Amino acid sequence: MDVLRFEDLVYELGDATRPTVVSGAVPENGVLVIRGLVTLRSLIAREVGEAVGRLLRQGGLEWPGGLEPLVEQPARIEHGDYTTNVALQLARHLRKPPIQIAAQLAGELRTLPMASRVEAAAPGFVNIWLDWRWWASHGTMLPEPSKERAAEKVVVEHTSINPNKAAHVGHLRNACIGDTLARLLRRVGYRVEVHNYIDDLGDQVADTVVGILHVPITGRYSRFGDFCWDVYARVSQAYERDEALKARRAEVLHALEAGDNNTAWLGRLVAERVAQEHVAEMGAFGITYNLLVWESDIVREGFWAAAFEQLQRSPLFVKETRGRLAGCWVLKQPQQQEGPAEAAVGQEDEAGDDEHLTDKVLVRSNGVLTYTAKDIAYHLWKFGLLGKEFRYRRFAQGLWTTAPEGTSRPFGRAKRVLNVIDRRQEYPQAMVRLALQALGFGEAAGAVHHVSYGVVSLSPATAARLGMDTSDGRSSYPMSGREGIGIKIRDLLDLMEASIDRERSRQVGLSSRAIAAGAIRYFLLRYNLATEIVFDMDSALDVHGNTGPYLMYAHARAAGILRKGGLESRSVPPAPERVPEISQVERALLRHLADWPDTLEMAAVELNPTLVTTYAYELAQRFTDFYENMPVLKAPEHERPFRLWLVALSRAVLADALDVLGLPAPERM
Repeated sequence: MDVLRFEDLVYELGDATRPTVVSGAVPENGVLVIRGLVTLRSLIAREVGEAVGRLLRQGGLEWPGGLEPLVEQPARIEHGDYTTNVALQLARHLRKPPIQIAAQLAGELRTLPMASRVEAAAPGFVNIWLDWRWWASHGTMLPEPSKERAAEKVVVEHTSINPNKAAHVGHLRNACIGDTLARLLRRVGYRVEVHNYIDDLGDQVADTVVGILHVPITGRYSRFGDFCWDVYARVSQAYERDEALKARRAEVLHALEAGDNNTAWLGRLVAERVAQEHVAEMGAFGITYNLLVWESDIVREGFWAAAFEQLQRSPLFVKETRGRLAGCWVLKQPQQQEGPAEAAVGQEDEAGDDEHLTDKVLVRSNGVLTYTAKDIAYHLWKFGLLGKEFRYRRFAQGLWTTAPEGTSRPFGRAKRVLNVIDRRQEYPQAMVRLALQALGFGEAAGAVHHVSYGVVSLSPATAARLGMDTSDGRSSYPMSGREGIGIKIRDLLDLMEASIDRERSRQVGLSSRAIAAGAIRYFLLRYNLATEIVFDMDSALDVHGNTGPYLMYAHARAAGILRKGGLESRSVPPAPERVPEISQVERALLRHLADWPDTLEMAAVELNPTLVTTYAYELAQRFTDFYENMPVLKAPEHERPFRLWLVALSRAVLADALDVLGLPAPERM
């Protein structure tokens, strides 16, 4: 039998004139419609919604506002493959006991062709057992991207490291999260454009330039970023002893912003060289960008001037004439419009922003722009609301950069913007949204999403190894570029490569360095975004358990079984016509495979890569359990084709998940 696509199943099972439903949908004129990827769960939810509609009509009732039937996989397999609690939601509308409503719904749903059993369960659940043999012959677990989403461009900004020194593992977490979100959104159908914002006018670049000019450094370095790492730490120490040197930073900042002098050229050369190394370092982890946006171009090409002109039309943007912020241009909170900004000035962060002000300073009294000011201009451009365009030139293969002397390119004009920035930047992000609202761009303000994540700190053992004083007994220690304390990305990759070399019994397939990059990337992705990662060198170097190498090995194992079974193609063959009785181990694997489209959709909606890492790890576990307990190549003749097909499907879904996560899917390992 030919394999049907999910779209065919929608046509076969549904009727567009009746209510349809998918988890998370919103009723439209009494009709619940499938949005995003069409999945097994959404198809069952659709049928549940139609059954609910029939019950409501029988009672002379209209679809209640807020009623949204949800279908989920129960945690315990003995409770079925899918379940819904919609009967509990309907009880007050139908004025019947939930269990009675559940029994009626179960009767309606027993005609589903993919269901082998449907039962009502107290206090009001409807549990559905799937006919997996039917599904093996009719379904597919690899959904097509949503065609509706192709018209919506999403700009994802991530990494955005200050280009003044080598990158450390905390920067890598940002880049791994951002790259995975970009892959995820592309996978479900969006057009995605990835930006890396290069802050070449900030304090950090100024400090490195001051250090290069005035702080002698000796020693041999293989990379410019490593040299700058030490320069930045040394100049920070020198500032504590030399106030005149510290004052030199302000002079350099002004010179960088002016852009027409020797110091500005030096700053640009430093930033470009370091940015090149950053891009190359990220490339080792499969992280790529479409565009580098330079802060200096925002200022020198008049982008901030255009934004300033727009902001002046808003009553929220004022120049203070008295108080501690006299002479500053300030973006005020709506309730703070009257009177001068007398809020206490907070500590400035490394980017030069006044982090804790109720009202946000955008231009300081000395004329220096804050980071947030330039970010507002950048976001107006992202949405095509500024009335100005960059020009571009090639920076590297497949990568463009803003450049005054460049050509036109179709960048920007996003429908939605994702900014991957750590949780300490919540306030500046809120100010960008406030600025868009103040200018009347409410839709754009609502389309800016701050993807927040916890910072990476060091475990006591790792901090001590790096020379930090850990005698105070804290549970974690922050990395500090100013103190030169941190784990550089390339150093970590070298250590992990050596660790994997020691573990490998033979060198076949992927290189140890590629495995190392995958291991580090997965380590940084598998934690919940809000979690602060306490980075421990020994734990990160471990390749056992819930790790990237475990997932890659499971894929290589599946590929090896298929090779021996004569199925070397990466495409999934049609299911065999005869499907044998399915064991509990096979059912558990099929059940998990069927949930991949829903996991993809949920991860894309929630912008949560951890859902994918959790799914992939559990798939690797279930596949391992399957091949260790169910013979495949030595299976009886009538069972062997089905089990080979199940291996092929497992390999394909795992490869899909690994691609979203940015990990290799090796044939041998």
